[in-house]
Amino acid sequence: MAVSLSLIKSPPLSPPHSNCVSSFCPKFPHSLPSKCNCKTRRHPQFVITFSYKSKNGVIATDKKRELLESYGLNPDEFLSEPSPKIKRKKERTKTGMGNEVLLEDPKPTRDTHKLLQVLGGTARRKKLLSPKGMDVRPMMEVVKGAAFSILQAAGGCPTSLRPGRWLDLYSGTGSVGIEAISRGCSEAHFVEMDPWVISDVLRPNLESTGFLDASVIHAVRVENFLKRAEQLLGKNGEFDYISVTPPYMLVDYAVLMNQVSNSSVIGENTFIVVEYPLRTDMLDSCGCLVKIADRRFGRTHLAIYGPKWAQKKRKSETRGQL
Repeated sequence: MAVSLSLIKSPPLSPPHSNCVSSFCPKFPHSLPSKCNCKTRRHPQFVITFSYKSKNGVIATDKKRELLESYGLNPDEFLSEPSPKIKRKKERTKTGMGNEVLLEDPKPTRDTHKLLQVLGGTARRKKLLSPKGMDVRPMMEVVKGAAFSILQAAGGCPTSLRPGRWLDLYSGTGSVGIEAISRGCSEAHFVEMDPWVISDVLRPNLESTGFLDASVIHAVRVENFLKRAEQLLGKNGEFDYISVTPPYMLVDYAVLMNQVSNSSVIGENTFIVVEYPLRTDMLDSCGCLVKIADRRFGRTHLAIYGPKWAQKKRKSETRGQL
């Protein structure tokens, strides 16, 4: 590989006019005046030529730039493609007293719409915000309705939930925890890691339903919350109900359910609602709890774990209906 640069100067001319202000480069004593008020006389001009031997005949821009800089020249005056620094400068805009602000690529806006609603209880039929798009996927209303019907029947009260505390993991819009408060729970904890979802979706939903005072929002990853449950919740760490509705493709259900079963949030009388996709194997137990229901809604499955007494009660009720 051979790289060389040739400077071809026009024929020597007489010195510039006295009204021409010149600044000369010590390496190139015949360089052009930096400022000239002369309109009639020409000054020396340079033609830059490159000689580069390579297999494909392509001269890399960075090689050109290094070569020009080694001769004390500004590469941006001779190359058609400016340096990244020059590009960034061109993207800047001046505001006020000459302050420069670097323009950043605008982030895509995230919008909401009201497609969800509370299905039962004191806030029945109230509309809930949800994000447009698929970045947050709320539990389908048919699945949510079925889950609460099973929980109410298992608790011995078909019209409402047994009083207790609800933990909504991967809460997103908060529709599951809000439904729980509406149907009789005294308190709900929401675990959500997306700041925009919390500020623009979850909190407004809690405010519009009037449940903000009965709610606690944990802005943390679910995995970290389960590990630090005792530290975050103190002695009152056990919940009566837990909903697990993760983004299907981003979790390993075997690992997740193992974390839930070994966490301090589970008690002997806890009910767990798990939404999971097709072709996912779910165990028949979760810690000290047993599976009391497993339903399918298209590609979505719903598993509910609870205490053994709830399983026996459900079996006796099924026999009575037959």
